[in-house]
Amino acid sequence: MNSVESKTTTVGLVVGDTVILAADKRATAGTAVYHKAVKKILKINDYSAMTISGLVADAQFLVENARALSRRYELQLKKPIEIKSLANYLSLLLSIYLRAYPFLVQLLLGGYDSSGPSLYYLDLYGTLTREKYMSTGSGSPIALGVLESSYRDNMDLEEAKKLAVKAVISALSRDGFSGEGVDVVVINKDGMREESIQLRKALS
Repeated sequence: MNSVESKTTTVGLVVGDTVILAADKRATAGTAVYHKAVKKILKINDYSAMTISGLVADAQFLVENARALSRRYELQLKKPIEIKSLANYLSLLLSIYLRAYPFLVQLLLGGYDSSGPSLYYLDLYGTLTREKYMSTGSGSPIALGVLESSYRDNMDLEEAKKLAVKAVISALSRDGFSGEGVDVVVINKDGMREESIQLRKALS
């Protein structure tokens, strides 16, 4: 399983009171396409989710740890965990394992809490930064260029969703490790909404 990689394109952006995450659906093993319907945006709780790129087993381990922390926190304190607390926990976990068994991942953690929407980027070293927009994966240089050229703080929700999908689609056309379609997750004070867009529809 460790040989299965999510060489991919994921993007995240914050607009208004909302976080939007988007990702393609292809998983690869070396140069082979391993699966064409992989979910690369994984729910942590009702108000947070994570995009994954890198080794799938490594990313799944981190997601399960984040879910366990979130459940324990909510059971004990009767409220959802803060997104910053989740991000700091994952950063610590990545840095602890770095020398013995590094997790070969890039992650985007997005969610909504009492402070509003937030988006965090984490790499295999445990580097943690808060971003307004970011992209990870093999197609990220292309997607990030699209985000940088078109992102605005005052975008409405539909504009932001279209930009996220456009950024992923731009990478799909140039990166052989990304493909098949686009999953989109929208998170705000009302919770989480998911949408899956087939490649033909996304290109139309």
